Amino acid sequence: MSTISGPAYVVGDNIDTDQIIPAQYLMLVPTVPGELRKLGSYAFSGLPDALYPKRFVAPGEETAGYPIVVAGRNFGCGSSREHAPIALAAAGCRIVIAESYARIFFRNSVSTGVLFPYECAERLCEQIRTGDPVEVDLLNETISAGGVRHRLKSLGDVRPVIEAGGLFQYARKTGMVATP
Repeated sequence: MSTISGPAYVVGDNIDTDQIIPAQYLMLVPTVPGELRKLGSYAFSGLPDALYPKRFVAPGEETAGYPIVVAGRNFGCGSSREHAPIALAAAGCRIVIAESYARIFFRNSVSTGVLFPYECAERLCEQIRTGDPVEVDLLNETISAGGVRHRLKSLGDVRPVIEAGGLFQYARKTGMVATP
């Protein structure tokens, strides 16, 4: 896979893990397929309706039509819950592009291998609107929207970890851990 394209879902600054997946849904176990789907259906359900009237996952649906999330600064701040990137991925998100991340969200995204957490130096959350078609070129690490191409910060050494499906899969693939 070299590109991810589709409509973007756009959020602002300081989106915390309670907004990404509210605490009442943390009892859902991501390793149980039915519960994983349910977890995905609640992704971004903690966002305030007044600021985000267009829901990430439509009522009654299990997945979103947004493979790409564009965010402002400090995305994924708050408590350290790996359910946050897992819920987004379960809803169909493949990549989040933010100005910056809370360190724990970035690490949880890499260690679970469920989505690509790219950073962009430009304030894309003010240039792209929810529903705008975008394309992310993973090979060249760019995002294109409205005919304009923006450079993403390289994921560097964490990219192969994400592509392997997370830390444990990467360790097995590279021989760091014996395969059972």
